[in-house]
Amino acid sequence: NTNANAGKITFTVLTEGPDDIKGEGYIRDVTMKRQTMQVKDPITYKITERRQDGTIVGYIRITEFNSLIEPKLKNALLELRNAGANAYVLDMRSNPGGAFQSAVEVASLFMEDRLATSVVDSNDVEMPFRTARGKVVLGPDVPLVLWIDGGSASATEVLAGALHDQCRATIMGTNSFGKGLIQAVYGLRNGSGLVLTVAKYVTPNGTDIQGSGITPDLEARLPFLYLPGISSDTSKVDFSRMAASRDHNVCPATSTSTNTNTNTNT
Repeated sequence: NTNANAGKITFTVLTEGPDDIKGEGYIRDVTMKRQTMQVKDPITYKITERRQDGTIVGYIRITEFNSLIEPKLKNALLELRNAGANAYVLDMRSNPGGAFQSAVEVASLFMEDRLATSVVDSNDVEMPFRTARGKVVLGPDVPLVLWIDGGSASATEVLAGALHDQCRATIMGTNSFGKGLIQAVYGLRNGSGLVLTVAKYVTPNGTDIQGSGITPDLEARLPFLYLPGISSDTSKVDFSRMAASRDHNVCPATSTSTNTNTNTNT
């Protein structure tokens, strides 16, 4: 069938018997119903507060890191900014992660040409992953808070580690899950599979989070996640504490990155 959107697809199958030589046998058509999995929009967002001090809070919930996250998050940030938001909360609680590269792409919306993470192989060879140029939607002076918990894992931790170590965000909540390994799956001839750990990733400051997770800057009991209207209560977020997380003594990765860029330019 040449229709890419057809509901059914027909295969022509050659079946060889035990006494047939290669190429002999009988041919039959097998028609199968096509099943497609829709990639879900991982983003929901809204303005949650308009405070008396002029702070307008944009709340964004991220449920997974799939192929849609970067364009959908960019759209959410732009719409919230156009609605007047000048401080943001990214809720990544119970986000199990997803595509590793998506986390680096998302980090590029908040910081330009900065180290996001490094992958370290079994020979201790590091491969750095940096954020892109010209992709920033929210500049470095816009307050940003990340919410995490024990269900925040994998790509979620890549993003949290990148924004935290580069002093771009403050983390609230409880310790994340702690999945810092990269694994490869190999198919075997008998139909089984073999899963091998081939590398790990570390945060910009060199922190290995495998088994330990990311520790929040502010340990806090956050709103219950699954109660509509309550889960997005941002009233307890103190954006004035953002300045402390940008201090170079607290976040040495910032000064390290600056030195690296200076050496490269010369």
